[in-house]
Amino acid sequence: WDSAYERELQTFQDIGDAGEIWFGEESMVRIIRWLEKQKIPLDSSVLDIGTGNGVLLIELAKSGYTDLTGIDYSPSAIQLSEKVREKEGMSNIKLKVEDFLAPSAELSRFEICIDKGTFDAISLNPDNAVEKRKQYVKSLWSVLKPEGFFLITSCNWTKEELLDEFREGFEILEELPTPKFCFGGRIGNTVTTLVFQRK
Repeated sequence: WDSAYERELQTFQDIGDAGEIWFGEESMVRIIRWLEKQKIPLDSSVLDIGTGNGVLLIELAKSGYTDLTGIDYSPSAIQLSEKVREKEGMSNIKLKVEDFLAPSAELSRFEICIDKGTFDAISLNPDNAVEKRKQYVKSLWSVLKPEGFFLITSCNWTKEELLDEFREGFEILEELPTPKFCFGGRIGNTVTTLVFQRK
């Protein structure tokens, strides 16, 4: 991931392109619409897990959210998101190099946690993925306030699989509509977006 974000950082410095928006812009709109529909207060503390280029945080800030934090274990990703933040003039967004599987004590009591593809990336890790997924769930439980919301967008996991992964400590509130496709007579989704609440 470091080398990917180093390339995106260079591209941003060369031509001002922030790089890949995971799952497209509609995935960000879907998340923001849900927050607005639920009338989530604009001063709620929000953590973007695996923020990458930080574009989701920029969109949240443009929508009026004020307590925004983005973390990524890749220093190049945080450098890129800092540059994007500067370009957009959003100095109130906090960005930190942080490994979510071993969160620092500073990461705690968030009212909203958002994941667009980070759980997917951790799940694909060839080095003990099962244990890393369990650790992710533990980390999430420790950084999210009781009754806090967790919004996850995944292209690797179905709704049923995600319900199984997050069954301890979380309950499903809602599945957000995502694009569907038909293949071999069966209908499926290109991505899954679920909203959980911490018990």
